[in-house]
Amino acid sequence: MAESYPANEGRPRRRGRKVLVTLVVLLLVLGGLAVVADRVAVAVAERAIADQVRQEVARQQVESAPPEVQVGGFPFLNQVVAGRYDRITIRLRDVRGSVQGNAVNLPALDIDARNVRASLDTLRSGQGDVVAETVDGTGTISYDSLAALLDRPGLKLGERDGRLAVTAPVDILGQQLTVSGTAEVTVSEQGQVALKVDEVDAEGLPAVPLARTLLNNWAQGISIDVPLPELPFQLTVREVRPLPGGLAVTADARDVPINQAAG
Repeated sequence: MAESYPANEGRPRRRGRKVLVTLVVLLLVLGGLAVVADRVAVAVAERAIADQVRQEVARQQVESAPPEVQVGGFPFLNQVVAGRYDRITIRLRDVRGSVQGNAVNLPALDIDARNVRASLDTLRSGQGDVVAETVDGTGTISYDSLAALLDRPGLKLGERDGRLAVTAPVDILGQQLTVSGTAEVTVSEQGQVALKVDEVDAEGLPAVPLARTLLNNWAQGISIDVPLPELPFQLTVREVRPLPGGLAVTADARDVPINQAAG
């Protein structure tokens, strides 16, 4: 006689699978909600930090477009609880400073703050300190701004084969000549841009020693240290490099307040 099996023997297995599927779906939904909440919290924090950065930049008498802030690290809410953020990047566009009455323009200043300490109450209320362990900044100074600081009529600066190119009209022994050459550009101990014109010539230069002496004297006259405007966040210039779009500036600082604590 053939053996028979209860018709409902497979139901507990099917019911168990349904429970497992339901549990997995529930976990996915909760996980998705957690991710959404995490991203919403990031957006709120970025707006709060951007507002404090805007106030700090204005306090240092530097003008710029509204700061763009991005908070790195995931999950963000864990960083909120710890009051420490792995990385905060800040972009300031159209940065404008002033040196000796001359405007100095940086089309963009990118700031990378690492290991930032900020309590939840500070982000919510704006009261307290937001401090970065390290801050690195990169930006580009327009050549027109740099030429204006040198205060030489008709002076044009640019980049040629990785060096600073110099062109200017110069009067030598009654002749209007166009001088061209290159300069070494470094950072002085005072954090200024140090220029040293080491190769210069002028087409049509009279073949007399005095003409060459006058040309060399002109070159020495612009081989000077050029002060830069105070950069935000206590950034100190460490390196400058001529690029086609301007003079690239690299700066850094340690233990920097990203905001000014309200009193």
